Amino acid sequence: MKLATVLTPLSDVNLQLAAQCGVEEVVARYPRGGRDELRETVARVSRFGLKVGVVEGYLPIEEIKRGRDDGRELQAVRDLLGAMAELQIPLLCYNFMAGTDWVRTRLDAPERGGAKTTEFRLADVARAMSLSQTTGPLVEERISADELWRNLAHFLDGVLPEAERLGVTLAMHPDDPPLAQFQGRDRIMNSVEAFERLMALRPSPRNKICFCQGTFAEMGVDIPQAIHRLGPHIAYVHFRDVRGTADDFVETFHDNGPTDMAAAMRAYREVGFRGSMRPDHVPQLVGEDDGEPGYTTLGRLFAWGYMRGLMQATAPAPAAPQASR
Repeated sequence: MKLATVLTPLSDVNLQLAAQCGVEEVVARYPRGGRDELRETVARVSRFGLKVGVVEGYLPIEEIKRGRDDGRELQAVRDLLGAMAELQIPLLCYNFMAGTDWVRTRLDAPERGGAKTTEFRLADVARAMSLSQTTGPLVEERISADELWRNLAHFLDGVLPEAERLGVTLAMHPDDPPLAQFQGRDRIMNSVEAFERLMALRPSPRNKICFCQGTFAEMGVDIPQAIHRLGPHIAYVHFRDVRGTADDFVETFHDNGPTDMAAAMRAYREVGFRGSMRPDHVPQLVGEDDGEPGYTTLGRLFAWGYMRGLMQATAPAPAAPQASR
């Protein structure tokens, strides 16, 4: 498996820190400037001995989710897949939450030593939208689960053939938080069973899962068991932990939550996972108050070291040398 990361900002200092800490891959955001922007990102990252392994975030698929695309969004995704194939970027991570991306109701919940982390409480959702990563206009619009599944099937029909032709994998991220409904809109990627349904919806070697550990933990599942259950379909991992449930949880340091993280890492080994794995949301440490909550650098340094330690601790022992005769 390969240690990957988002870098916010994508600065030369952060790229050098990542390289120094043993990171192998950088996760790029959707290139609004098109193929040239993505090519420049790949070239910049490569100067530090790293590669871009994933494109994730801010994809232009909001109208697809709502069932209102006139074909332009599908074409934009197909164009992105073409650029990724040309630049040898093998994986595209997306989600199917309509109207929002991940949502939190607090950005400064206290963690160990006064670190700050993000929190979600459904009871506080009235102010949640001001803290969320919105992807579309906030309108009073109900979207049913049946509509979302139909729109998802339409999306896959429109892009999977191109992904298969080009050799680029699509990896679905779960809803965060994984509620049945949020802001009047149903959500569908909120259980292990939903991901099994997704895999059966359009079976393909390019239709895969982003296993976001924190979100699956919010579902209340046993993480190692879920990894084993979905193992053949996991193409990408967000390695993080939370304390609580889908309607009331807080992010934690990687070593300070309820999940047995060593057992999770062993489970990835046991199911044969060899893909990219990145730390997701990390606490803000001292001096980082001006940074983007969940994506500051110092907490990411801690996460990289912790993850590398678990990767090495769970790696198969090297074969003993054969005695000469």
